[in-house]
Amino acid sequence: MHFFRFAGLVLISLFLAGTLTHSVAETTQSRADSARLMAELMSGKGSIGGPFTLSDQFGQTRSLSDFKGKLVLIYFGYMFCPDICPTDLANMARLLELLGKEREQVQAIFITLDPERDTQDLVGKYVNHFDKSIIGLRGTPEQTKEIATQYKTFYEKVRINDRQYLIDHTAFIYLMNRKGQYISFFPPGTTAERMETMVREALAVN
Repeated sequence: MHFFRFAGLVLISLFLAGTLTHSVAETTQSRADSARLMAELMSGKGSIGGPFTLSDQFGQTRSLSDFKGKLVLIYFGYMFCPDICPTDLANMARLLELLGKEREQVQAIFITLDPERDTQDLVGKYVNHFDKSIIGLRGTPEQTKEIATQYKTFYEKVRINDRQYLIDHTAFIYLMNRKGQYISFFPPGTTAERMETMVREALAVN
């Protein structure tokens, strides 16, 4: 299930899905954070993005700096997402196909917002389903909150009952330049063809 919010002319998608958990308030954001993060992202005020170090699907430590010299696409989501995450990841995979040989200059990254359920093995199987070159990253709940906030990504665990929760979150694809600096973001549902235009421009400039 998902719903949409509009901020200016950009479609912002927040959606829900989930299963079991316990106390969650300490390591997720609040509804009060949502408006602030969206305002900062839409206005361009304040820094967006930043360095991070997380574990990939192979158990190796990966940092944003590892991909210096490449454009980087970063997507925050989770594997239990019923619709938008799979759609956006499929679009990312299609984009890599469209880029042809230039895909070697682009690294796609998936960062889970649900490290409690998205284990290393599951993250690996999930991203591999879309494209074998996509790197799946997972951190602690504390790391996840810190990195998501840096990238102005809102997410919140919404309790259904004592054993179940939903994850409500924004879904953007962030485009970083060859130095790991933020360029722009693609709203949820952006087609591969539309992303290709901007990515090729960024490849030419950077």
